[in-house]
Amino acid sequence: MMYLETPPRLIETRLFSTMPEKFRRKGVRTDWADANRPNVPTDSFIEGPSFDTDGNLYIVDIPFGRIFRIAPDGEWSLVAEYEGWPNGLKIAADGRILVADYSHGIMELDPKAGRIKPVLTARNSESFRGCNDLHLASNGDIYFTDQGQTGLHDPSGRVYRLASNGRLDCLIDTGISPNGLVLDPTETVLFVAMTRDNAVWRLPFMKDGSVSKVGRFCSLFGTSGPDGLTMDGKGRLFVGHASLGHVFVFAPNGELIARIKSCVGPNCTNVAIGGANKDRLYITESSTGSVLVADISGL
Repeated sequence: MMYLETPPRLIETRLFSTMPEKFRRKGVRTDWADANRPNVPTDSFIEGPSFDTDGNLYIVDIPFGRIFRIAPDGEWSLVAEYEGWPNGLKIAADGRILVADYSHGIMELDPKAGRIKPVLTARNSESFRGCNDLHLASNGDIYFTDQGQTGLHDPSGRVYRLASNGRLDCLIDTGISPNGLVLDPTETVLFVAMTRDNAVWRLPFMKDGSVSKVGRFCSLFGTSGPDGLTMDGKGRLFVGHASLGHVFVFAPNGELIARIKSCVGPNCTNVAIGGANKDRLYITESSTGSVLVADISGL
């Protein structure tokens, strides 16, 4: 049971924007889709929503190596296309755009030139298994997940911290498909979605920066599991679920307080808070190539 006394409130969504037909790659097979969505027609698979200071929403299209910018009025433009599988994307306060690429590692996007360059592609000369998502701390540290094809059969996914001085720390190496991640408002606890465990793990930091007493913050269910995460200033965790067609909202104590229901499809892969008052939640629904929006001002 995910709540104590009061059932979670239901929040509906509406369509903000959907990928235009001119950008859809219908009938095109990719290695990524063959491995991750076998026998399912996949003309796109969007993820990684993040806003710039002008209110533009950046997203990635994993199987076709594309990064898009969606204007506040919902108009799409192609920013970059390259040989890779961009999965997570975050925009820093200074405008720097970082990408977690499953094929290459951590990359940086130059949106004006439409080019992408490597930031970190290996650890001790060993390639990553498949980077999935990232989160940027206020001091410039980059937290990212190295998911690969890990799961309950192979609990060896990794979570890393790349410090602003270049130091790379492996925080855990026993992850069960580590995916989205986010720091709490105090930046003393890291939350990580473990997709194949169908749970979100809580990683408290010790004084030396290591983690200890890692535990499950919440458990879910379904054929897939939690994917992208974000958190508001009150410490409420928003969890996109990749098969249940919902974003689940958890209070700081782990109680489920709301469920945000997709209006178009079941694959709510990632989330970002936007709007002038930070009272709108934007959701990538990947099976339809759509971005949804929900009013979260009443939470």
